[in-house]
Amino acid sequence: MNDIQILGKIPLYGEISTQGSKNAVLPMMAASLLHRGTTTLMNVPCIEDVSCMVGILEKLGAKVAREGRQMTIDASCLDSCEISLDYVRKMRSSIMVLGPLVARMGQAVTHYPGGCSIGKRPVDYHVQLLRDLGLTVTEEDGRIEVKADRYEGTELSLCFPSVGATENAIMAAVGARGETVIRGCAREPEIVELCCFLAKMGIETLGAGSGTIRVRGQRSRKDPIYRVCGDRIAAGTYLAAAAVTGGEICLTDVPVSYMDTTLRALCACGCLIMTENDRVRLQAPKVLKPLSYLETAVYPGFPTDMQSVFLAMLCLAPGESRIRETIFEGRFETAAELAHMGAYIEVKENCARIVSDGRLKGAQVTARDLRGGAALIVAGLAAEGRTVVKECDHVDRGYEDIITDMRQLGASVERIRDTKAHRNMAG
Repeated sequence: MNDIQILGKIPLYGEISTQGSKNAVLPMMAASLLHRGTTTLMNVPCIEDVSCMVGILEKLGAKVAREGRQMTIDASCLDSCEISLDYVRKMRSSIMVLGPLVARMGQAVTHYPGGCSIGKRPVDYHVQLLRDLGLTVTEEDGRIEVKADRYEGTELSLCFPSVGATENAIMAAVGARGETVIRGCAREPEIVELCCFLAKMGIETLGAGSGTIRVRGQRSRKDPIYRVCGDRIAAGTYLAAAAVTGGEICLTDVPVSYMDTTLRALCACGCLIMTENDRVRLQAPKVLKPLSYLETAVYPGFPTDMQSVFLAMLCLAPGESRIRETIFEGRFETAAELAHMGAYIEVKENCARIVSDGRLKGAQVTARDLRGGAALIVAGLAAEGRTVVKECDHVDRGYEDIITDMRQLGASVERIRDTKAHRNMAG
């Protein structure tokens, strides 16, 4: 058991640094398989998803060393091309290893992924792109096998700008002869970071951050050293936590240029935000303002990964707010948990209507997914009384040490690991 107990209504104050980006570091780790040498990554977050990816790389034959937030990956000798089902079940992001593995080994085997249950994340996008690239893909009983001898660069087109599929296509295209043009690409910052990382290997890409990316098929030539950018979702979560508690915090190592829509939404809720280089200071209003309409969208729109946190935050903004989810339909599972805390949220299809009196009460709730768990912690920080968030293993997948960070800002938060103690506290 991994539960978190929170005593709410304590304003957050202080300054902390932002962890390295989960969504940026995982594709970089996968891309290290393209290099027959050593990759060094700095500012790597100590989270469960990173540990899971380390396990995948080591099973494939890579040697991984970690010292604090620095990671060294020696992929000079790989002896396997199959991703273990145990790791696939833990993390959906394991699918992104397909592209670089087949580019390097000419073959890759994986399974349909697991991870958070936040709705459909079709593997079909990945499979079709690999087929379009000229690779042979076989699917049978949940097993996916990709084979290729030599394949040529070509033109690919995504029917939806999936981040993971874009990343897989880029990395698979590195193994092609000639140039591959990928249209309909995702434009998320993590795509830009991946292409910058590949450039450190000597691999040429053009157009990252736009809808069309060109990849020159070639072998890596350099041992890359790269610093992972700050995590824009973790930063947004902490800013929201300060907003709901009526506090004032400063975050450092923030990728400010990647957070425009999140910062503007916080301002619309009445927060005062000041930015300088990689620093963001937030001063909460006395009373949060509701948002008449907020819609998630692919970048540069409002990120779906922030939706659950804003859902919790708007439960503390007196009045009526509406959120429309356009990416993952399962994101609204958190609404049922917030209802245990006294929230009124009406969900119809992909829209949520929140009617709030500005208060939540402490309760026992369950983290159904990574971002939903973080949202419940945010809600608990502002709720009256004691909140226990159960099954927070999900949260540990993406937040390095949310307990220590919140306590450093003055929150009363602790982890409960003993079943008997948990029952006593909950009762």
